[in-house]
Amino acid sequence: MSGNILKSVREAAKKKILFLPHALDQMNRPDRLITPSDVRTVILHGEVIEEYPEDSRGYSCLMFGLGGGDRPIHVVCSPKIDFLAIITAYLPDEDKWSKDFRRRL
Repeated sequence: MSGNILKSVREAAKKKILFLPHALDQMNRPDRLITPSDVRTVILHGEVIEEYPEDSRGYSCLMFGLGGGDRPIHVVCSPKIDFLAIITAYLPDEDKWSKDFRRRL
């Protein structure tokens, strides 16, 4: 799937987006408040910055994009046949990521 993960993510998202409980917990933290719309924007307009082919939940990836108010957001997701699983979503820590939030420090 390497190289085609972005296409797979977007095709799966067209069918259905499933927010896993961990993702919802993280999105609803008071210091984050990431909306489903923010996640959809990252999925549709963002870029894949890491791939995890050996993930126990299935081939997954980390995406970077801008949510509402141009907030940088990271989304970990895994495309399935009938849906896109959103594993987690968070605001990247400036101390752990490059200034453009695309590379780990």
